[in-house]
Amino acid sequence: MIKAILIVDRGSREPEVKEELEAICSSISRTYPGKYCYATYCFLEVVPPCIEDGISNCIANGAEFITIIPYFLYPGMKLKDSVKKAALISEKKDIRVAIAKPLSKNMRMAEVVVNRVHVAKRENSLQLPDNECDLLLIGHGSSDRRAREAFDYVVDSLKPHFRSVHFCFLELDEPDIMEGIRSSLASSPKCLLLVPYFLHKGAHIKYDIVREINTSIREQNPSNMYLTEHLGADDQLVNIVLDRAMEVERGIFSQP
Repeated sequence: MIKAILIVDRGSREPEVKEELEAICSSISRTYPGKYCYATYCFLEVVPPCIEDGISNCIANGAEFITIIPYFLYPGMKLKDSVKKAALISEKKDIRVAIAKPLSKNMRMAEVVVNRVHVAKRENSLQLPDNECDLLLIGHGSSDRRAREAFDYVVDSLKPHFRSVHFCFLELDEPDIMEGIRSSLASSPKCLLLVPYFLHKGAHIKYDIVREINTSIREQNPSNMYLTEHLGADDQLVNIVLDRAMEVERGIFSQP
C-alpha cells in the first residue's frame, strides 16, 4: 500500500506559516524515508492549498492511501470542520484515508515547550536550572470546554519541571495576558519565561501577543521576564505527527 501523509492546518496569510509546515513535511520525509511516498500540507480556510488540493496532490504523487493529520492544538469547531471536509472530499475522489487525532493531549507537547524554554535560556545566558524558573504559558483561548481541558493537560505536564507554571489567554478566556503576568510576578520569580503556546508565527504571535506583553511591561517594568519563541517546527512536533499517524494506521492495517 503506497501511503501519503497530509497535514491539515487552519490557514494563515503569514508566510512563516507555510515555511514551518514545509519544514515539518520535509522532516517527516527524512525521518521515515520510504514509509510515505509524499508528505504535504493544506489549509482548512484563508489561503490555498485547500483540503481538496492537498488530497489531489497526494493522489498525483502516487498515493493509494492518505493518512490525514488535523494540525490543531485543541478540539473545537475548526477541527470538526477539517475532519468533515477531508472525509467528504476523499470519498468523492475514491481514495482510502485515515484521519488521525489532533495534537492535543500528547505528553510530547510539554517537551516542545521545554525545548523553547531552553533555547531562550541559552540566548539570554540564563544559568538557572528549570526548577528555579517560573513559566507563563500563553494560550489562544476558547469558549469550548474541551479546548481548556487540552490546555490544562499541558500546563499540568509542565509543573514538575519548573518552580511554578502559570497560564493566561490572548482572548475568549481568563486570565488575560496582563493579569497572567501580574500574577506570575507576584510570586517574586528569579526569572519568568513567557511561552506563546501557538503552533505558528501567525498574526497573533507577530502582532497581538507582542502588543499585550509590551503594554504589561510598560505598566509593571519587570527586569527578569523573557519571551520564548512559539512552538514552530520543533522536532518533537514531527514526532507527534508521526505518533498520531502510526496510531490510526495500526488500527486500520492490523485488522484482518
